[in-house]
Amino acid sequence: MHPPRAAAAGRTASPTTARLINDRLALQLLQSEGPLTAGQLKSLTGLSRPTVADLVERLQEAGLITVVGESGAQRRGPNARLYGIVADRAHLVGLDLRTHSVTVAVADLLGRVRAEHTVLIDPDGAPDTAVAIALAAVDKALAAAGAHAPHTIAVGAPGLVDPATGRLGGTDWIPSWHVGLVGALRARTGVPVLLENEVNLAAIAEQRDGAAHDRDTFVLLWLGQGTGAAVVLDGTLRRGASGGTGEIGFLPVPGTGALPSASGCDGGFHSLAGSAAICALAAEHGLPYGAAVGPNVADAPSSGTGANQLSSGTGANAPSSGTGAIQLSVDTGAPTDAPPAESLVRSAVAAGDAGAAFLDALAARIALGVAAVCAVLDPGCVVLGGEIGRGGGAALADRVAGHLARLSPLRTDVRAGAVGGRAVLLGAVLAARDAAQNELFGTAGPGVSPRP
Repeated sequence: MHPPRAAAAGRTASPTTARLINDRLALQLLQSEGPLTAGQLKSLTGLSRPTVADLVERLQEAGLITVVGESGAQRRGPNARLYGIVADRAHLVGLDLRTHSVTVAVADLLGRVRAEHTVLIDPDGAPDTAVAIALAAVDKALAAAGAHAPHTIAVGAPGLVDPATGRLGGTDWIPSWHVGLVGALRARTGVPVLLENEVNLAAIAEQRDGAAHDRDTFVLLWLGQGTGAAVVLDGTLRRGASGGTGEIGFLPVPGTGALPSASGCDGGFHSLAGSAAICALAAEHGLPYGAAVGPNVADAPSSGTGANQLSSGTGANAPSSGTGAIQLSVDTGAPTDAPPAESLVRSAVAAGDAGAAFLDALAARIALGVAAVCAVLDPGCVVLGGEIGRGGGAALADRVAGHLARLSPLRTDVRAGAVGGRAVLLGAVLAARDAAQNELFGTAGPGVSPRP
């Protein structure tokens, strides 16, 4: 979605405010459209030629834009100059924290990832050791990106983030090194460190560059080792009074034989759609645990330097090929978190009719949670994320939609997540980019950025 054109027209504002509005509008256009000439900025903003000339001069003096080329091989002179955002004006760091690993991405001001590094963590080791390993991973990624220091850091982690304090808590199972790492980053860097629930960051990625790019209201249902949800209403991420919006694992549902409690979600939706439950369901349908093919990547990076690539398009990390490829570097040597539920689901999809009964049974379970969400929120769109949503793809999403249509009168589009296995990390990069741009560009930005 392009920024509104001529947004500054007709506003009554002081000269200073008007300049800020105009500068932000021009920078948004350079972000979304890429390099533009002064004439193109004039046309897209509706501003006068002298006003555009003034803002171009201001933004150049501020180090935010520079001449990056000319608009045509046969043209020369000031009118042909192409202006673009100075991507190296700030470097951003995104982190995806798991029980056994941490992945770090370093991006430029446009959100293009320059380096990514993953290290595996021994969850039974000393918390201080885990923090030191994670901090070393941040330093390594920054060095690989040619960045001296980060401007903004965004961290995605499981658990509740208290809206009042911005601190991680609310559950006893959160690794203590997660809390220690966030504190160490804040103490060591002195830059803004934004903390957000991992599923919320995945929703940001799906909204910007994924399955919900055309939706202002949707719910991301995360299906992985555990279950969770993120709620975006009217373009704004909703976290709830205690940061617990989307704790769908605690949702009481039929078929579990028990009820969840304040201290655990066993007996809730988690017991129907968590990874362990999916593995058990697969065994009931003749797909035993050992029949899964391929590695489980729920919480483990791919092995080998450069084994995978992510690419950046005009958005922060739009999937594409060509320039902007990011090499993954990985330190291996520790176990993964989750049973191979993703591989089981992928195997069932690939098996066609042989896997249909299992997929139907799984879809019926997932639809129970989706129906409850729809009855309360009526989001119109539910995206199935996490390794199960990714592994099931359209085959699973279509089955969930069919079961949902029999449970709920509310029309709801059910889609498979499109961002892929780095949704949390890409969401962290996007959140850091929004925060950095909001500071450097001078005005408030999207409503989905995490809190410091």
